[in-house]
Amino acid sequence: MNGLSLAASGFRLGALRAPTQAGTSGQLAFEIFGPAGAPVTEYETAHGQQLHLIVVRSDGAEYRHVHPTLDASTGTWSMPWVWDSAGTYRVYTDFTSADGTTATLSRTVDVAGATTSSPPTEVRTRDSVDGFDVTVSGDLVGGQGSELTLEVTRDGAPVTELQPYLGAFGHLVALREGDLAYLHVHAHGEAPKPEETAGPGITFTAEAPTEGRYLLYLDFQVAGQVRTATFVLDTAPPKQGKEAATGTESETADDGHDGH
Repeated sequence: MNGLSLAASGFRLGALRAPTQAGTSGQLAFEIFGPAGAPVTEYETAHGQQLHLIVVRSDGAEYRHVHPTLDASTGTWSMPWVWDSAGTYRVYTDFTSADGTTATLSRTVDVAGATTSSPPTEVRTRDSVDGFDVTVSGDLVGGQGSELTLEVTRDGAPVTELQPYLGAFGHLVALREGDLAYLHVHAHGEAPKPEETAGPGITFTAEAPTEGRYLLYLDFQVAGQVRTATFVLDTAPPKQGKEAATGTESETADDGHDGH
């Protein structure tokens, strides 16, 4: 499944170097090795970045989407890092190589220390973050393309000041509960210009690989600050006939960078 392997398409994610204890400051660093066995030093820019790093604990908590820095002389990606709590984490690297090959590779990291946050455990279609209320509507259908609309409000009023973030007005990641299989989806519409704003709704096309429960993470930007809303959805029964035809093509992480 997508994002569950450390090697794909001729590329391999090397060992992850990171603090081993929660609350300890250090560096997160790694290399990606190409088909010839050497570290990759050149990448294409996809949705504003050469590599997207997504980190989540195995229970779905502690989600982060960040962008490390590449040392082009060694092929080492790195950034300052602190684990907020203990547990087993999956680290995804989502990139496009200089020859246009896309891949999502991942490894797990065990972190010692105290666990301080509570994982999502029930279906949740609404989240509040920093005074913004975000709701998700629509069905996630196993094995079929389907539309999800996420709407942002504040104090009951529609938010129409959503700013572009990584080439879209919203960025959505979905992970299957249990094994954290990875589905990356992208908002409808053309890439906005830097000065454009939109809202309150953002529509995505998504395709869950199987029936089950999925953890969704929406990044959205207002006034230059990125916030993340979290949701939990169970798949709906498969649609038939004309209903199924309304699901447009969905790209997964193995097919290309569709989520940024």
